[in-house]
Amino acid sequence: MGFLIIDGNSILNRAFYGIRVLTNSRGVATNAVTGFMNTLLMLEKDVNPDMIAVAFDLKALTFRHKMYDGYKANRKGMPEDLAQQLPYMKKIITAMGITIIEKEGFEADDIIGTVSAACADKKIPCTVSTGDRDSFQLVNDYVTVRLAKTKGDIYYTPDVIMEEYGVTPKQMIEVKALMGDSSDNIPGVPGIGEKTALSLIKEFASVDGVYENIGSTLITKGVRTKLENGKESCYMSRQLAEICLTAPIDTELSHYVPKERDDAELARLLSELEMYKMLQKLKLHPTSAPTGSKEALEESAAKQIPAMPAGDIVLTQEGGVYAGTVGAPVKLSDVELKAYADSDSTKYTFDIKETLTVTGCERLKNNRFDTTLAAYLADPDSNDYSLSRLCAQYGVPEGNSIQEKSITVAALNDILNCKISETGSAAVLTDIEIPLATVLVAMEREGVSIDADGIKAFGKEVCEKAEKISREIYEYAGYEFNIGSPKQLGSVLFEKLALPSAKKTKTGYSTNADVLESLMDKHPIVPLITEYRALTKLQNTYVTGLLKVVGEDGRIHSTFKQTETRTGRISSAEPNIQNIPVRTPLGREMRRFFTAKDGCLLVDADYSQIELRVLAHISGDEIMKKAFLDGVDIHTVTASQVFNQPIEWVTPDLRSKAKAVNFGIVYGIGAFSLSKDIGVSVPKASEYIRSYLSKYSGIAHYMEQTVAKAKRDGYVETMFGRRRYIKELAAKNKNLQAFGERVAKNTPIQGTAADIIKIAMIKVYNRLKESGLDARLILQVHDELIVEAKEDCAEKVALLLKEEMENAVKLTVPMTVDVNIGKTWYDTH
Repeated sequence: MGFLIIDGNSILNRAFYGIRVLTNSRGVATNAVTGFMNTLLMLEKDVNPDMIAVAFDLKALTFRHKMYDGYKANRKGMPEDLAQQLPYMKKIITAMGITIIEKEGFEADDIIGTVSAACADKKIPCTVSTGDRDSFQLVNDYVTVRLAKTKGDIYYTPDVIMEEYGVTPKQMIEVKALMGDSSDNIPGVPGIGEKTALSLIKEFASVDGVYENIGSTLITKGVRTKLENGKESCYMSRQLAEICLTAPIDTELSHYVPKERDDAELARLLSELEMYKMLQKLKLHPTSAPTGSKEALEESAAKQIPAMPAGDIVLTQEGGVYAGTVGAPVKLSDVELKAYADSDSTKYTFDIKETLTVTGCERLKNNRFDTTLAAYLADPDSNDYSLSRLCAQYGVPEGNSIQEKSITVAALNDILNCKISETGSAAVLTDIEIPLATVLVAMEREGVSIDADGIKAFGKEVCEKAEKISREIYEYAGYEFNIGSPKQLGSVLFEKLALPSAKKTKTGYSTNADVLESLMDKHPIVPLITEYRALTKLQNTYVTGLLKVVGEDGRIHSTFKQTETRTGRISSAEPNIQNIPVRTPLGREMRRFFTAKDGCLLVDADYSQIELRVLAHISGDEIMKKAFLDGVDIHTVTASQVFNQPIEWVTPDLRSKAKAVNFGIVYGIGAFSLSKDIGVSVPKASEYIRSYLSKYSGIAHYMEQTVAKAKRDGYVETMFGRRRYIKELAAKNKNLQAFGERVAKNTPIQGTAADIIKIAMIKVYNRLKESGLDARLILQVHDELIVEAKEDCAEKVALLLKEEMENAVKLTVPMTVDVNIGKTWYDTH
């Protein structure tokens, strides 16, 4: 209840920087609008306000700029991709029936301050939503600041501020006057930081109190000197820091009761931005969507051309399976279902993988089309392929009954069939994705045996090692602290140990992996912290995580996701098999606990350097092709080419650097990232990249042509016709364009490799079934397939795996597969 006022610029900025790049098909960024709208809907639900307003800054100078010409002088202009979203955001807020408040000469903070003061005067509860701590000074018995944080908002009341800072809300002005604010370029007293400022205000209550007691023995000589030299700056900073409570705006609170929502305008704006999930949340249809009864649905479906061939629509709902002609599906009993699954009737599923999972059927014979998989191929950027979301995206009304839903699905199928046929990706659906769904469901059902006791023992060992390292860290620090707390760790590293750091921000010092890497040779505590983090991640994510998902059968049954990645790669969850750590000796130990059941062995087959082989094939580069055709180590060849050394002079270190360059090129790496990866200067890394592209001229030509074509067409494709749209190439922001160029370079390679492993999985699965061998495909990890086979047929399975994988597709270079047999996953490496 009460009043909700939102700091528009602050929340929009947080959304822009906190959400990955999102754009519509015309390259208009939408991440800030998406984040703001999600926040707005959450606030409306949580606060349930009677009145709402959103405050925005204007470009005009404020009274603070006139007071101090350096005010916010260090602020960069609004990024272009954020600026283009601002007009949309304001129109959407207005269409939501919410009032926007702006006033020339005043900041959003002053508008918020004035509204909150009016609420307090009338004893009306007011919630301020912001990401800026400046609003803490507004807090009182009626005004609460809801501070937006990455891990959830924090409510600040007078008691919370007193508990966290030891001062009252109003005294936060005095604190800022002393410490200044680098983000607003408020100078404060040079040399006085937050810790000293807080202690002074706790002791003397205000800036006046500090200067009235400047001679106090409680103020050290050094601080006294700083205060005396910075007195004028301090008092000016106090004026800059204090939020105005009397901005000339409408303070009749009843005027901020939300007006009726303009659904037509909202639908138009969100449709233009292609924010289909938001349309769904607001229960709106795109502007082109037909609405109405079953007859309207049928009419909509009939308009879609060319029509799909006759067949049955198969839908899974509430655990049951319905099948039949469009408009007339019926629920099938278990007996009917088994017979139907094996029948020759033509079937069109909405989600083949879910259908097989729910029914327990091994396959669905003669399945010609799948809505979910087709939608994924048509729009791999989406993360939601639900019926409601697809209806919103493609302008098809969603029916209520199962019969109406079948009409909806038929209409969607016609639209999607046209789309993937036009783009040349129909064969990817029928020859790869639909058959693969059967394979993935079989793998999920089979699962993999886990040595739970071994994991527990290993977890104990990891904890003991982490405990030992933590004690060493405490010795260097001089006291115990929470190593997992960035704030406490930052205090130890940059205050206690005085290690070099970037300037402290409002949220504290950064202690991320990049920062620690840059400090690795500055103090022995740093490598210990890195090792401690690796151990605790191993324990929390993998040891504990794996034990949580072990089934009653002693196996884990990971969920393999087919529509998760933009490149076509398979992903997995609960647990994420793809992320089992393998780069460190301790991490590799986790593979010991993936075992074959009694009487069986694991047969592991791994493609050798598949992405580089795909690169050689696609680019046609003669040097790289020759290396693979001759069976020569490609990294050694690259080292010889890039570093101008005879092959026999290539050292392990040069080979390692060349390997990083090889794979870096595949992922469109830049000189800065490569320099960090191989420990050389940026100019040297840039020289290596230039040398690489000079020697591998076919690859250089491929990269140039691919980017040029992607900019012209807006997409790239794999060898098999899987398409990825790269909206970032149309963005005006140079960083986004550069990202788009990297994606354009690597997607055809990654995506083709992903398609090849999928084709290999289908071939291996079918061949194993035909062979009669007692063996089952159970895992796929990156470029690796793992089969669990009876001991007496493991060797035959190894030959089968190698044959099917190496011949899955034909390239101009050989696809080499390394096959190993062992009792555990670890033994096969």
